[in-house]
Amino acid sequence: MRKVLIPTKLDKFAATLLSDKGYQVVLDATTPLPELVAAHADTEVLIVRSEKITPEIIDQLPKLKLIVRAGAGFNTIDIKYARKKDIDVMNTPGANSNAVAEEVIAMMLAVSRHLLPADASTRTGAWEKSKFMGHELTGKTVGILGLGNIGQLLVKRLSGFEVKVLGFDPILSPALADKLGVKLSTIEEIFAEADFISLHIPENDETRGLVNRRLFELMKPGAVLINCARSGILNEDDLRAIKAEKKIFFCNDVYPKDAPGPKPIADLADITLPHLGANTYEANFTAARRAAEQTIAYFEQGVTNFVVNKALPDGLSAKFQQLAYVLTSLARIYLGKEGNPSRVETSYYGELAKFDKYMLSPIAAALAEEFAPDQTPTDAAHFFAECGIEVVNREVDNDKRYGKAMTIDLFAGDNPIRKAGARGTITENQLMISRLNDFDQLYLEPTGHHLFVEYEDQPGVIGRIAGILGEKNINIIDIRAPHDVKSGKSLTVVKTNVEVPEVLVDKIKETVNAIHAFQFTYQP
Repeated sequence: MRKVLIPTKLDKFAATLLSDKGYQVVLDATTPLPELVAAHADTEVLIVRSEKITPEIIDQLPKLKLIVRAGAGFNTIDIKYARKKDIDVMNTPGANSNAVAEEVIAMMLAVSRHLLPADASTRTGAWEKSKFMGHELTGKTVGILGLGNIGQLLVKRLSGFEVKVLGFDPILSPALADKLGVKLSTIEEIFAEADFISLHIPENDETRGLVNRRLFELMKPGAVLINCARSGILNEDDLRAIKAEKKIFFCNDVYPKDAPGPKPIADLADITLPHLGANTYEANFTAARRAAEQTIAYFEQGVTNFVVNKALPDGLSAKFQQLAYVLTSLARIYLGKEGNPSRVETSYYGELAKFDKYMLSPIAAALAEEFAPDQTPTDAAHFFAECGIEVVNREVDNDKRYGKAMTIDLFAGDNPIRKAGARGTITENQLMISRLNDFDQLYLEPTGHHLFVEYEDQPGVIGRIAGILGEKNINIIDIRAPHDVKSGKSLTVVKTNVEVPEVLVDKIKETVNAIHAFQFTYQP
């Protein structure tokens, strides 16, 4: 009899369903996790919500085979350490999405009609009707940053209010955006034009502090900002400095740490909630049901869908998944941010052809930070379908003798269609990029910091680039300079000891009249 430990407040349906299938279930939301783990060292399945599962917790459960996160985010679980211990980690994506989408609408209505302060005032016996003159949601412009499960559901739930929806998502296809009724926009356009702005993006190195004073200054007076995503994406001090001047309303449901105690944001937020986004009976039930059903299917049928730290199949080196990630990342930057990719085309040569589906996850991860590179191929296929991105795996001519190589091309736009692609392989156990768009024989090992500059071929460009870098004491480690005879364009790739600042990239682009200039950093 397998033992399942559920050390969290999860709907009892999960325990009932598992017990009916012969599992021994311990459901205890009150005893501290370390004590529970010590008392149940024979646990084989751990089902959690937001509990932090560290290597120390994992080491105390020698029989542990599966960890299930009853929810989407799994950043509280050390999935890499679990993999080292041959433990699969699953999540239940989408189980909480509708609850969060509805919470956002509740916040929009509550702050627009001043429901919380009006309730408090009326309870004191006051009658301040004129003080609480509000606004209607109908007909307004709503901006949504992040159009994944939650963002798309929010669009649907808003449809009855006849709002105009502006959306930012780096990978949502224009076709799907049109189907949803969303106008794809830049972040700046959303902050400048929207009456309501709702954040649904992950927190990572790229997004941390993204929502800051520069964006707050663009907002309409009286606009509403809602954060039900992650606290770190918003610079609270910047908002505090400008909130009164711009008369911005702010609703918040996320914090650096979910715990009792004073909240630094209390003076800033017009509505502040204790992370209630997923806190509905329906969401809890759905997450519990999904967690139990996935556990049963995992052991009885070998179903590994939604495993987020899946091991590689025999015969495939993890290096090739890293290569797929790097090629896609480079192509995405080269494509530019003015359009989201609507199609991905891939070519796998030699023995890599039989592992094509295992490249989908690293490709998805390169396009969206919230997608883990080691999620399952099924998850990746679902992800691309959800984003409206077509994936085409082309037939290849192995007579070209590329060996174990791959090409990944991204397409965006409609008229004209823009394309960016890269080819690479593994040489002496190192990643090697052999081509970027029409620049062949690049032979670039991508680890570290690289400055890419494309320009109409002319003498002296490399020297001018080197001179500008030298003025700022940036050392050049390596230079690659392929030329495309057909187009008359050249590409200079400079590997530097430090990342080149964006202002310096712009200066180089202007100085050499470059077509493209960008920084690419990869640290495995």
